Amino acid sequence: MNHEIDAYIKKQKSPQKEICQKLRKILFATFPDISEEMKWGVPAYADGKYYIVALKTHVNLGFSTQGLSADEIAGFDGGGKTTKHIKIDSVKNIDQTRIITLLKLVQSKT
Repeated sequence: MNHEIDAYIKKQKSPQKEICQKLRKILFATFPDISEEMKWGVPAYADGKYYIVALKTHVNLGFSTQGLSADEIAGFDGGGKTTKHIKIDSVKNIDQTRIITLLKLVQSKT
């Protein structure tokens, strides 16, 4: 695990800190050998396929949409052209099953 990302998560306020910690655990549980780096000022994984960004009222878990069909992209939130996200405002609202499904979908297409 990357110490810069440890520091990024540690400086977040609650509940963003706890959400980031949980998302990071899900990423590593799903892909134990996933690469992790600071990119664009936020934690990024698998060479930018995924990212975590703590915002004022929530956390976004972002995904590259490269190689995904329009129907597959519809499973995400956000209006980006090359990335989409899911918005999480509390630890209890983390849908681990959905997140793992989306992580594996993106992994299989890129």
